[in-house]
Amino acid sequence: MQYQWYPGHMTKAKRQMMEDLKLIDVVVELVDARIPHSSKNPDIDTMANGKSRVLLLNKADLADREKTAAWKTYYEAAGYYVVTVDSKAGFGIKEVGSVVALACREKTERDRRRGIKNRPIRAMVVGIPNVGKSTFINAFAKKAVTKTGNKPGVTKGKQWIRLNRDVELLDTPGILWPKFEDRAVGLRIALIGSINDEILVGTELGFELSNFLTKNYPGLLKAKYGVEECDDGNEMLLRVARARACLKKGGELDVEKAAGFLLDDFRNGKIGCFTLEIPDSPSPDSQEQG
Repeated sequence: MQYQWYPGHMTKAKRQMMEDLKLIDVVVELVDARIPHSSKNPDIDTMANGKSRVLLLNKADLADREKTAAWKTYYEAAGYYVVTVDSKAGFGIKEVGSVVALACREKTERDRRRGIKNRPIRAMVVGIPNVGKSTFINAFAKKAVTKTGNKPGVTKGKQWIRLNRDVELLDTPGILWPKFEDRAVGLRIALIGSINDEILVGTELGFELSNFLTKNYPGLLKAKYGVEECDDGNEMLLRVARARACLKKGGELDVEKAAGFLLDDFRNGKIGCFTLEIPDSPSPDSQEQG
């Protein structure tokens, strides 16, 4: 199946972001550390052209540590200020403030030369749905200032947040882009929960995920569910269904329910920590472990 989701409110949010960028000093973009390329919205690069850029590799606790380090190096070489973050645990949060200040150093010095003092840095926080923007902002502000949730679309509108005398944040709704040219990008975005699950086929996501894991991270599914692994995604779902006692009336194995367990366990880090793409990898099939 093709993975596409671009509801009307995202078009409106994108237009508002373009207007608000006129007021902004730095753009702080969150991506999911498990898919740093696929979760990075190319429209934001276009809109934020000329602005200082800070990139946060969020949910790093769920990703392969070595590959997160490789992505950090990759994006730093591309000119971004990069911080590895686990917003739930607070890892990396303290570093963000100093990095934002560093990204805006030239602007701050320019203001000082003009006699402008004590004007806070204005930072726009952006990202696709479900990458953890609200959780990050609450951790950064050290208090609950915005709603959070493990599903796309929790943040509905923009919100200015004064952190301290030095920084103001503009929270924005998560937006995707109108069309994923690469099916693999859409698949990865669906796997991390950035597309409304109601429009997806859960068994297909489970099939794709089990194939990826058995190929690239052998042993994890066996350790989690106590099943022998094979290279057939459909058979793996049947084995997970049997191990988790996912049954329909009459005793038939409920593959859809098993796929749901697999996806939830993946999204919550209960299977293990892994990354679905490496720098310059064009598709999941190229993600061979070395």
